[in-house]
Amino acid sequence: MSKRDNEQNRLSARVTRYAKVGVNVGGIAAKVAGQRLMGSDGSSDKNARDLKAALGGLKGPIMKVAQMMATIPEALPKEYAAELSQLQSMAPSMGWPFVKRRMVAELGPGWKKQFSSFGRDAAAAASLGQVHRAETLDGSSVACKLQYPDMQSAVEADLAQLSLIFSIHRRMDTSIDTSQMAEEIGLRLREELDYGREAAHMRLYADIFQDEPRIAVPGVMDDLSTERLLTMSWLHGQPLLDFVDHCLEDRNAIAKAMFTAWWYPFSHFGVIHGDPHLGNYSVREDLGVNLLDYGCIRVFPPAFVNGVIELYRSLETDDRDRSVAAYETWGFRNLSNELIDILNLWAGFIYGPLLDNRVRSIADGVSPGDYGRKQATSVHAALKEHGPVTPPREFVFMDRAAIGLGGVFLHLGAELNFYQLFNETIADFEYAQLEQRQAHALEKAGVPKPDHTPA
Repeated sequence: MSKRDNEQNRLSARVTRYAKVGVNVGGIAAKVAGQRLMGSDGSSDKNARDLKAALGGLKGPIMKVAQMMATIPEALPKEYAAELSQLQSMAPSMGWPFVKRRMVAELGPGWKKQFSSFGRDAAAAASLGQVHRAETLDGSSVACKLQYPDMQSAVEADLAQLSLIFSIHRRMDTSIDTSQMAEEIGLRLREELDYGREAAHMRLYADIFQDEPRIAVPGVMDDLSTERLLTMSWLHGQPLLDFVDHCLEDRNAIAKAMFTAWWYPFSHFGVIHGDPHLGNYSVREDLGVNLLDYGCIRVFPPAFVNGVIELYRSLETDDRDRSVAAYETWGFRNLSNELIDILNLWAGFIYGPLLDNRVRSIADGVSPGDYGRKQATSVHAALKEHGPVTPPREFVFMDRAAIGLGGVFLHLGAELNFYQLFNETIADFEYAQLEQRQAHALEKAGVPKPDHTPA
């Protein structure tokens, strides 16, 4: 097939995607906007169910976006978040004919000879690809992650629709400027299609946790991987939710490992595992944690990491000027006293457990699905009065991952001294060392140079 034919096929796939997503999402958006203009919210539950139904049959980034939005408090009404959060488990797998075609395209006609066995049925299916369990010729168990067809076209088509959704949102709600949020989600989604980048992320995390027995990272099989096929070692474990009825000691051990898996890479290397979906973790018999998916790894500018720690110290010492400096480091501009108070309200929620030097749960009497929603509602209401504010794009995955981690602790019912855990993690923090450590680690793992926004 010629290059021109390939381009024509991609264009055709993109046009088809525009039509399918545009009709499904645009119709519901127009319906909701019309109800707002007429002074009625209509049936939020019905609109939410309709949107989930419209997106559920579509693989690819539009479903990933829906999952992202469902995990960011107050980005969507509660009813929408509840419905859209179910999409991950609804993703149907592609059949065996697709698998054979993709494997031939990636490894050649003799691909089967490179495995002693290969599972016909997907072991897991998600928005951008599916995973098959296989065994290599040397007897190693591996996971083969196959990307769905036409994902590049789907990304561009769906991101165009996302821009439309955000523009409608900005017209209906001026309290938060979502322009940088849209840019951030677009950048991260395009990265998720790059399996070479994901393999580099795995090497990065394997290096970070090489001396940490509680956290396991899959090894990459480079000779069985391509841009659209990622083959990695199979890590044995059980779903995290299988442990919610275990004794408190077991649940706390898992929670401590999860805390380290998230905060240690951030404070020491400026990176986070940015997808908090429970399917991206599993638990071993020794209560260690397997980190399973590396498509959504966020690399932060060292200045942003420094700002996170500076804000913590400012709240710890009640130093308002230090708080303002931290916000400005992140990129907030033209902050009035009212906006500073509003931002501190949200920061007080995120940092609250880390400032409380005692054994406690992450949030008393709150369900995982509602974690952060009450505080986000208060912040949102205050911003309507004193805003608008433009959150820096780094906040999308910082907040999303923090809320997701808190949800894990709530599911486990963990009771820990989060203050002690956090202060142990940042005890040796030095900005210059972080800069050097991050640059060296990214280069060693082969992670592409990050697209940092100016600090």
